[in-house]
Amino acid sequence: MDIEGFRAELEIRLLIEKEYIIQELSTVNEEEKLDLLGKFNEKYKELIKRIANEEGIDLNDFYLNENSSNQLTNEQIIIGKTMSIYDRLADKIYEEITH
Repeated sequence: MDIEGFRAELEIRLLIEKEYIIQELSTVNEEEKLDLLGKFNEKYKELIKRIANEEGIDLNDFYLNENSSNQLTNEQIIIGKTMSIYDRLADKIYEEITH
């Protein structure tokens, strides 16, 4: 599994989703705006599954790494390596919501 390639593809797609959600801010009332963060979180999870499917990666298989004795799944590795992207973009959405 090319984790860096996966990460790069996920970042591109999340940037697009972030822009869609920021555009959607103008169409929802104040009470619904924070719900858009939940929607972004769901998109994050969906995109991980979609990209894994496109790349033929079984998220439930154990990640093969000679340097580690940890038994982590591909999904756990992907989330660990991509959470910083999600956090950064979710923070930007939150800033848009609160300003």
